[in-house]
Amino acid sequence: MIVRRRPSALTAEELAGILSGGQTDQVVFLPGKSAEANIAEALAALANAHGGVAVLGVTARGSLQHGIDVTVLRDMAIQASLLTDPPMIVPTPQIVASDKGAAVIVQVPPGLPHIYSLQGRYLTRTAGQTRPLTTPELRRLLFERTDSGFESTAVTGATLGDFDQPLIERYLTHLQVSPQDDVLQLLTARGCVTYHPTNPDGDLVPTHAGILLFGREPQRFLRSAEIICVRYSGDDMSDEFVRQDITGPLVEQIRQAEAFLVGNMRRGMRITGMVREDVSEYPIAVVREAIVNAVAHRDYSIRGEGIRLLMFNNRLTVYSPGRLPGHVTLDNLRDERYSRNEAVVAILSDWGYIERLGYGIDRMLAAMQEIGLPEPVFEETAAGFQVTLYAANELMVSGKPEPRLSAVHAFLSERQVQALDYVRANGRITNSDYQSLVPDVSSETIRRDLADLVERDYLIKVGSKRATYYILK
Repeated sequence: MIVRRRPSALTAEELAGILSGGQTDQVVFLPGKSAEANIAEALAALANAHGGVAVLGVTARGSLQHGIDVTVLRDMAIQASLLTDPPMIVPTPQIVASDKGAAVIVQVPPGLPHIYSLQGRYLTRTAGQTRPLTTPELRRLLFERTDSGFESTAVTGATLGDFDQPLIERYLTHLQVSPQDDVLQLLTARGCVTYHPTNPDGDLVPTHAGILLFGREPQRFLRSAEIICVRYSGDDMSDEFVRQDITGPLVEQIRQAEAFLVGNMRRGMRITGMVREDVSEYPIAVVREAIVNAVAHRDYSIRGEGIRLLMFNNRLTVYSPGRLPGHVTLDNLRDERYSRNEAVVAILSDWGYIERLGYGIDRMLAAMQEIGLPEPVFEETAAGFQVTLYAANELMVSGKPEPRLSAVHAFLSERQVQALDYVRANGRITNSDYQSLVPDVSSETIRRDLADLVERDYLIKVGSKRATYYILK
């Protein structure tokens, strides 16, 4: 189960920090009586520059205004994002309250895939001011932001009846939005529904992003929108493996993929001084980040292959279809931001699975470095992008490598840990005992797991054939 606070939510202290810093290229202050067009101008200028935040309900000097209905102001911000061309998909505006009053915060992420205009005007932010883009600047943006926006297009043959209504209701509850509100308006603002291009005056229909996020059976329309998870028994691909093909809405795919990884990771230990700490084969936060990034940023227009998550004894690889988008390259990957699927990223941010303003790679690098593991390796293939995490090759003792125990001895699978716990509680374990603990595992895997524990000197094998049982060594 994944439980976490929405990482993009701002606190009263963070609001105070933004206000004290004044207006910059990435911070815009707007009064509470701003027209929707003025809000839209600020959002478009931030999006065409480097992203940032618009603070509504404050003076030009950053003082909170009183007597303003921030709920109405939040709704105006949502409407303003729809005035740009194309309509802008931003995180749900937040009402942040403090002892001095309240304001509405609109976060505009960097690296959005479009150039946004308002009534034919293209704006940007420099020197803390909103101004028109110059012709050379506009040409540069046109060159950099060239993705076709597949996620925003209508799904052929899909109707609103293909949405999973209970899932939408859970999403609304998570956002603290009443189901009695205009749900279609919200889904339109989030890029999940649109008018079909052949019938612009007809009914609203799901976009590809909408079907991926809220569809009852997304794979009816996008068959390759899946995650293939495989755990191999050695360092290379072989005939011995555990496999799970994960389908369904993207949020469910993330949940199941993380569960597969955690369930198939080996466990180890870290000894610092006299304290023993149980650790997983890879930091869970890094693994989660790799899964979420693959789901959020893959190219869903590519057919014939899905995300591949492959576990080996010495590494974990996460492959997603589609090369790096926009102006992002392997050289600037750590510093640049670009969202191929802005609607998918926005909804996953609303759920709390992704930091909307995007610093996932920085977190991955820091987490791996913190426990002494090699940095993730990022690679582009002919038609995709791959992240490789390498496992620890030594047990860490007092923060330094201790060569006497390798990771082969330090790490066990979740199943094997269950087996050892059973022996500690009951004194022995048989093949049938183990089978009852993990009923979905084949008898050959049972045999191999127990033989591995014997080889690693955790268990002793007693007896033979059907009379065989295992005790702690």
